[in-house]
Amino acid sequence: MTDKTNDPVAMWQKMMGEMEKGFNSFANQAMSSPEFSQAMNRAGGVAAGAQKQLGDLMEKYLVTMNLPSREQVTGLAERLQAIEGQIGEIKLMLSQIAASAGVAQGTDSALRPPRTKRPPSENGGQT
Repeated sequence: MTDKTNDPVAMWQKMMGEMEKGFNSFANQAMSSPEFSQAMNRAGGVAAGAQKQLGDLMEKYLVTMNLPSREQVTGLAERLQAIEGQIGEIKLMLSQIAASAGVAQGTDSALRPPRTKRPPSENGGQT
């Protein structure tokens, strides 16, 4: 093996390790100060305010363009899911009622009205 004192990779790894330790200690000292936490709090508040303003502006734009907002689409989706759930419950109740009444399931012929209209005859008139 090569000598550790003359190995450039080992020297590079040692140098990077020392730089990382120094940076970590500096960052820990900076983050422990109250000024840093105040600055981060202000930055977070500014970002939240900007996001709220952008959301309000986008909603006004969508209203102007007569388009639904994300909240409106989400509300519609929730209402649609509730309606689908109710339809599923109604289908289940109807199938239970049909089973108790003795109607064969899977056939729609019992639910259809009788055909009273006849197809036209060969001479063009109805019989």
